[in-house]
Order: sequence, then C-alpha cells, then structure tokens
Amino acid sequence: MDFNIYMQDFVNQARTEINEAGFENLTTPEEVEEAFDRKGTTLVMVNSTCGCAGGVARPAASNSVHHDHRPDHLVTVFAGQDREATERAREYFEGYPPSSPSFALMKDGKIQKMVERHEIESSTPMEVVQQLQSLFDEYCEEY
Repeated sequence: MDFNIYMQDFVNQARTEINEAGFENLTTPEEVEEAFDRKGTTLVMVNSTCGCAGGVARPAASNSVHHDHRPDHLVTVFAGQDREATERAREYFEGYPPSSPSFALMKDGKIQKMVERHEIESSTPMEVVQQLQSLFDEYCEEY
C-alpha cells in the first residue's frame, strides 16, 4: 500500500470523526480569521494524527459538548495537514507554545485557556472531558 494513500485515508477518518461531533474544519488562514472574529465563545481543536489525538482528544471533543454549558462555535484546524491555517490559529494563542493535539477556548477572538498536549497525553478521555466542561462552565453560557 502506498504510504501517502494510507495517510490520506487516516487524515480523512480523523476529519470525519471530528466533523460528526459538530466541529467545522478551518483549512485556510482566511477561514481561521473569519471564525475567530465571531462573537461569543469558540472551542478550537488543534487536531493531529498522533495516537493521543485519536485515543483521547477526539473522543473527548465529541463527548465534552454534551453539557449544559457549551461554546457557541466548534472549530478545528489540522496540524501537519492545513499548515497555514494552523499557523494562523496559533498566532491567537498568545502565551502558549505550539501543541497538538490541543484545545483553545476563545471568547470574542481572545484566548481564554488552553488544554495542551501534555495535559491530554497523560489523561484519559473522561479526564479531558472534565477539563473542557470545567472551562465551559467558567466561560460559556448555558445552552
């Protein structure tokens, strides 16, 4: 099997999984800017192909949004795939080093908090769900 075909299938599965959870793909810097200009709260998932993205981050993203408080908008950029979009998103994450997978909670285009890779890879999906829902309780309106 050709490695590039295998990787494209893998990436497509990862995109589908997060889209089915209600996240919008941002694949260009312009889409990132448009999404981050929206009023309200936005959960940004920086997706990746690593094991902790598939085993912890994407399941946590899917399950965290089933909560009384949740962000107004759910978006994702894909590190290593949509490089320019990811780089543009990371420009908004002031004070945080590049990290994937990770989550950023934005409010009116400003970073509020991040859940970084080191917090994800050492956690179970439920622990990350709890971290995200705690942020939702603090920053988001009741849905």
